[in-house]
Amino acid sequence: MNRRLSLLTPSGRLTLGNLLGALRPMRAAQADAECFYGISDLHALTTPRSPDDLRAAITEQSTLLLAAGLDASTLFRQSRVPAHAELAYLLECVATTGELGRMIQFKEKSRHQESVRTSLLTYPVLMAADILLYRPTHVPVGDDQRQHIELTRDLAQRFNATYGEVFTIPEITVPPAGARVMDLGDPTRKMSKSGPDAGSIALLDPPDVVRRKVARAVTDSDTGPAAVRTDRAAKPGVTNLVEILVACGGSVDGIATYGALKAAVTDAVVAELEPLQERYRALAADPARVADVYDRGAERCREVTAPVLAAARAALGL
Repeated sequence: MNRRLSLLTPSGRLTLGNLLGALRPMRAAQADAECFYGISDLHALTTPRSPDDLRAAITEQSTLLLAAGLDASTLFRQSRVPAHAELAYLLECVATTGELGRMIQFKEKSRHQESVRTSLLTYPVLMAADILLYRPTHVPVGDDQRQHIELTRDLAQRFNATYGEVFTIPEITVPPAGARVMDLGDPTRKMSKSGPDAGSIALLDPPDVVRRKVARAVTDSDTGPAAVRTDRAAKPGVTNLVEILVACGGSVDGIATYGALKAAVTDAVVAELEPLQERYRALAADPARVADVYDRGAERCREVTAPVLAAARAALGL
């Protein structure tokens, strides 16, 4: 059976974009693959945040992954599997500052900061360790992370060529077209859990908040008979709303105005989120159950990663 791996960083509240673009495909992959899905809490430390905020984000995200139906997978917290941090250092010893400095996300995130944490520069190596420890055959990745996965493949190939065959070289898989949900206020950029709250629908937003955010979504000034149509270049806001509607099981048939479109989108999104929110509330009321799932997941991960880490240490002469 194929092995798949995905980690989500608790850098903000999970959004509708995360559900449609990541969690749904992750849930579907459980049918024919051994799946390891993690909370990359160490990655959350690349930028300053209070411990209380981080703990709350980890708790919410951990519960949401279960509520989203990922209970057939091994769920774990990255920081509870020490091999992640140890292999990251070993891989730093084969990475170069030049290739890390060329990472586009590092350039973008550090451009407007007076002081940048070293971990922001090196976190692609930790990401490589996250992946290589599990020897996955496939890693799903969006365009914004492709460069990091290519670095993972480069580091694995370099390590294998220099020290001997230790790591599996994973194949990159691309999420299905149409899974990219855009920001409601700025449809030229992806809906993000760390972006502006007004442009993102959080998975735990109540119906009235969803309605308000969709009502304020950007459209355009076209009021013609064909105003409601998909055209990413000319009508990015309308296209985004139509794609959200269809992804949530709705249809644009008979919809001729933006008001009707927004009403339909609201109803479809609320219907999509309602069962997830119900499961979340039940799980949140039983935190010991959630903790047990992640404790057992971490134990399984330690078993899986131990031989890979041992092989890497031995190959380096440690």
